[in-house]
Amino acid sequence: MKKYLVAAVLIGAFVAPALALEAGPYYVGLNTTTHTCSVMSTEPPAGMKMMGKYESKEAAEKAMHGMKECG
Repeated sequence: MKKYLVAAVLIGAFVAPALALEAGPYYVGLNTTTHTCSVMSTEPPAGMKMMGKYESKEAAEKAMHGMKECG
């Protein structure tokens, strides 16, 4: 029983950081000078317009492709 507990703890220790990489809000930012958009994990800096905040990178990318400003 003890070895199963140790195995479960080790698996959890290796899986948790991998899941944490996908966590957090993602932002779609529009560069107002080049009129191109990008997905970023931090709020867009000055000179970029925030086009939206999303819970996953996939959702942000899907939304970005549907925005006419990012065309």
